[in-house]
Amino acid sequence: MRTHPIYFLRIAGLLDGISLLVLLLIAMPLKYVWGIDQAVSITGSIHGGIFMLYALSILYAAVRVEWSFFWPVTALIVAFIPFGNFVLDWKLKKVQSKFSVKPFNYALLVYSIVFFSFFDLFSQLPVMSTFAASVGASAFIVGFVIGLYSLANTFGNILSGILTDKFGPFKILMLGLILSSCALLLYHFVEEPTFLIIVRIIHGFVSGMIVPAAFTFSANTTINEQQGKKSALTGTFVGLAAIIGPAFSGIMASKTSVPFVFTCVALIGFVLAIVSAIFLGRYKPIKKEKSESSNLTSASIFNSGVVKAYAGAFFLMFSQGVIAYLLPLHVQTLGYDSKLSGTLMSTFGIIAVLVFVLPTNRIFDRVASSITMALGIGFMGISQLLIGQSTSTTALYFVLGLYGIGFAFLFPSINTMLIKATPKELRGKAYGYFYAFFSLGVVAGSTVLGWLPFNIVGGFTFTGILLLLFAGVVVFTKQKQRALT
Repeated sequence: MRTHPIYFLRIAGLLDGISLLVLLLIAMPLKYVWGIDQAVSITGSIHGGIFMLYALSILYAAVRVEWSFFWPVTALIVAFIPFGNFVLDWKLKKVQSKFSVKPFNYALLVYSIVFFSFFDLFSQLPVMSTFAASVGASAFIVGFVIGLYSLANTFGNILSGILTDKFGPFKILMLGLILSSCALLLYHFVEEPTFLIIVRIIHGFVSGMIVPAAFTFSANTTINEQQGKKSALTGTFVGLAAIIGPAFSGIMASKTSVPFVFTCVALIGFVLAIVSAIFLGRYKPIKKEKSESSNLTSASIFNSGVVKAYAGAFFLMFSQGVIAYLLPLHVQTLGYDSKLSGTLMSTFGIIAVLVFVLPTNRIFDRVASSITMALGIGFMGISQLLIGQSTSTTALYFVLGLYGIGFAFLFPSINTMLIKATPKELRGKAYGYFYAFFSLGVVAGSTVLGWLPFNIVGGFTFTGILLLLFAGVVVFTKQKQRALT
């Protein structure tokens, strides 16, 4: 018989209650009466670690146990009340047997892995350039190491897709999580630019193995009628990573160091690897029936639906690269504080997440993917044109909100289109190429405009026109397909 999730919560709660009492009744008097400062710093750190364990046990119980919202909220509140955990333990012991355990939600764990992968990416954005400069990198090398991650990511994506189809998504997920977490620890040993370049190649390559395997696992465990909604929910975790990652690394790096930030991210990766080994390892996928698709070759991947999905992925991240490159410069030129760039990017992320999680996500299963894809690209193109013309903070927030709506329409559309256009047997490889185009789009968006003779407004205008032209191509091909049928 498996241990009840509430049992883990009770044990963690007792440990948290004991450590709180030690902090309040022993450590604090030692500091404030006898002047032993280390008592609070050491005990406080231990209590903080136990509290994190307790919070995770609350989260675990919340997703596994059939109980009301009252219990997890109460469990969190009593952690701040002396002796509160002991009273809660007494109550939980009496009612534990009354709560049934829900089947484990595999999708939630896959979403968490997707969040980790993009959290790893977005947490690098505010700190990598300054870290590279701190180890003696020239201005050219600083830019080079930033783009190098995405370039190496491309090869990791492709290899992940090939191996996923051969060995299954679970094994590749585990490999990617463990290797990328180890790669994050290598930043502690970086003392000069050459080794930083090596670490960026390793980090980018092994991190690229996670997302194709995660999306393949998700796609293969979802019925066709819910692929659009599930892609939107997956996009929610990407959006959350885009909002939380930069803020987390920026704040933590200012108080500690960049390698410490990456160590925190690595610890999340190791925890996810352990949890995945326990739960995803038990998952038994539905046995695939032999069909005509079983005899398909890799050349069969590149049908019209897949090509449109790949093009959408490229232009999505090309647009993101342009935003990351030009928006801070545009804000600076207008005379605003550099912090405005960060809040503007958070605005687009928040709007996208709202579209993903609200009932609006049903549109992705009710409307053809080509239509929502064209709308998404169109909104993003219009917003790119308007950013260059916006000079007030109100206008910029509005335009970035519009950009967020476009992002929210495009991301699930291209995922759904890819899933419906590929057989299960080749989906890993298809997702590998898909995220390779993602990575190439980031590199292209942040570098192509640097080569072209455009000023800031011209760069936004060029990108907007390019996106609108692509939206037109998507609409034209959709109309042409209708005419043929």
